[in-house]
Amino acid sequence: MLFSSISFLYYFLPVMAALYLIVPGRMKNTALLLGSLFFYAWGEPKYILIMGISIAQGYVFGLLAERFRGKWAGRACCMASVGISLAFLCCFKYTDFFIRNFNAATGLGVPLLRISLPVGISFYTFQMISYTIDVYRGEPAQKNIVHLAVYIAMFPQLVAGPIVRYSDISGQLGDRTHSFGMAAEGIRRFVIGLAKKVLFANQFGELCSVFWASEEKSALFYWLYAIGFTLQIYFDFSGYSDMAVGLGKLFGFRFPENFRYPYCSFSITEFWRRWHISLGSWFRDYVYIPLGGNRKGKGRQICNILIVWILTGLWHGAAWNFVLWGLFFAALLITEKVWLLSVLEKSRVLSHAYVLFFVTVSFVIFGAADWKEAARGIGGLFGAGGIPFASPEALYYLKSYAPVLAMGMVGATPLGAGILKKGLEKKGWRSVLCVAEPVFLVALVGMITGYLVDGSFRPFLYFRF
Repeated sequence: MLFSSISFLYYFLPVMAALYLIVPGRMKNTALLLGSLFFYAWGEPKYILIMGISIAQGYVFGLLAERFRGKWAGRACCMASVGISLAFLCCFKYTDFFIRNFNAATGLGVPLLRISLPVGISFYTFQMISYTIDVYRGEPAQKNIVHLAVYIAMFPQLVAGPIVRYSDISGQLGDRTHSFGMAAEGIRRFVIGLAKKVLFANQFGELCSVFWASEEKSALFYWLYAIGFTLQIYFDFSGYSDMAVGLGKLFGFRFPENFRYPYCSFSITEFWRRWHISLGSWFRDYVYIPLGGNRKGKGRQICNILIVWILTGLWHGAAWNFVLWGLFFAALLITEKVWLLSVLEKSRVLSHAYVLFFVTVSFVIFGAADWKEAARGIGGLFGAGGIPFASPEALYYLKSYAPVLAMGMVGATPLGAGILKKGLEKKGWRSVLCVAEPVFLVALVGMITGYLVDGSFRPFLYFRF
């Protein structure tokens, strides 16, 4: 079930919210868990068993890790739980990838298993790993299995994040406050995220589809696609994260922010502090720092960065273009740490252009089907293969999509939020905005509903990860 669907907006969410509202406080987690399992089972009922096993093993090993904390048995329990979680992830996500590469290296023809990927497994696996490690490091283990199951299976952030760390939410699982103001704030955030997805990301997705269907490729068309996909993936994923944060507030949870206007960055280092923040912090705290971080010399630091970014690439997908994408960012980050950051500080205009250029190129790699297509895409940006600079089709779509591209570029900056904030600081405007906001949000939902009724199915990009 998609957040951006009629069935979710007008059936599941109202029923779930009403049920959550009427049940007594001690039953709210149970209601939320049952609703979350129904939400997940809507599309893939057979994979509830996998999630159930993951929750059960995490619960048992978490209790054991706490009981034997500081001893070898506690460490063994932690490693066993992490190993089981990673085994599930590797089995479903990487088995065919390894078989393909084994066949390519040996010339054999081992048949592919073609196991379908459970939606959201990359996200809830990392959450379970964070729980086990946090308990081993000193966080109290969760004694109530329903609370732990809610943490793992909670539908607002189940299928596409953000990756909520157990240590950040443990206190909210058993004791959280609900208020009309918090619910209203959550609804507002959800609607804004929904608008990002339906009114912006889907339009950029149509542009990308037109590009791939075209037989008149040109350098201009490649750049139009690259910019369109760069905007699509931002509005798609940040929109989902906004919806997840908003739904979390509706049910009394405060999830961490996952995006902070990343396209306003002045270095790639800063970009990754603003883009998919929950993933970056997860790899920092559970991989980079345990490997030694930057504490054991420059050479070890570079090695650690390479390891983290190869894993980051593979986390996004079982294909070599994702590994190439990770190495691409590793090379940029290493270059910045060695000498480039001091150069970038001299000119904010050039540093911003540098970030936008390399991030756009990176998403050409990211959006490709394989590394060969990624190479063709990068070559196409610079006219490789004898393609023309422009074509009538590219010019036509440039004119057609210019308004939405311009709105998307502005919408990816804090300009709108800044104007609204200044308006709220003025007493006269504050009262006007307080009245106008609900009307605007209702109208926005109406417009979105029209798009959903008439539009084509376009799932979230990060569902495949």
